[in-house]
Amino acid sequence: MSKPIIYAAGETVFDIIFKDYQPRAAKPGGSAFNAMITLGRLDIPASFISEVGNDRIGKYIKEFLKENGVENEYVVMFDNGKSAISLAFLNERSDAEYEFYKDYPNQRLNEEMPEFSSVDYFLFGSFYGLNPVLRPQIKKLLNCATQNSALVYYDPNFRSSHLDDLEQLKSIIEENLSYSTLVRASDEDMENIYKVSSANEAWDIVSNMCKYFIYTANAHGVDLFTPEFQLHIDVERIEPVSTIGAGDTFNAGVLYGLYRNNIISSNIQSVSKGQWTEILKTAASFSREVCLSYDNYLGKR
Repeated sequence: MSKPIIYAAGETVFDIIFKDYQPRAAKPGGSAFNAMITLGRLDIPASFISEVGNDRIGKYIKEFLKENGVENEYVVMFDNGKSAISLAFLNERSDAEYEFYKDYPNQRLNEEMPEFSSVDYFLFGSFYGLNPVLRPQIKKLLNCATQNSALVYYDPNFRSSHLDDLEQLKSIIEENLSYSTLVRASDEDMENIYKVSSANEAWDIVSNMCKYFIYTANAHGVDLFTPEFQLHIDVERIEPVSTIGAGDTFNAGVLYGLYRNNIISSNIQSVSKGQWTEILKTAASFSREVCLSYDNYLGKR
């Protein structure tokens, strides 16, 4: 049997982080990217699928992935355009409000993509998983992952900036939910997409599309729903420095726990309540750690 690999597809941006309109940090970012850097730093086999410009930032991002233990062979470098820039303005709650500067070519992700195996994992989400321009390539990855029985992990990460397009995007969101083995959605995601404000209401909606669902609600804790049981864990309250990588690093923590416990798509139904408790507590601790700095991912171990 081949060695398990955690793959992820997502946008890569160069984040410039501001507090009170003063720059505080600058570093590569992107939702799935942040999770991959955390996993690479934890010595988990990780491979990232994305795109960058053939420019100084793009070359730095590819080097940054390798330096942090993440394979970059599926990061496409394009000439007709520039690497994406994100200005992240932290508000009084240390949540980020973004302005993006993007210059992508017409043809995207048109290079060879990986073949998945039954012991692999595939993380995707955010607008990258909904973008009509990229949808054929994302569906190709999802079809390959599901046909080969990989564990598919979906994080909608649906921002309020896309609410005007929700009517057109909801069917794609629900198709993504149906592809997935495991979904992790925040209370904000479910409020934006379905206008619900509790874990049970969210589960009532998504339970006919996915079997394993994690609902995160910041200081109000984490809820897990499975066909076998439901579970709630409390989390420690903190004063965050930045919440930019909080959900991304939580995702990394879940995938870390699944990988370390040899939990794959074919045996996820056998995971005990005790095992899930430890996995979710680890994920919450990862998220808490990253919130106490301007980093988007765990520090190097």
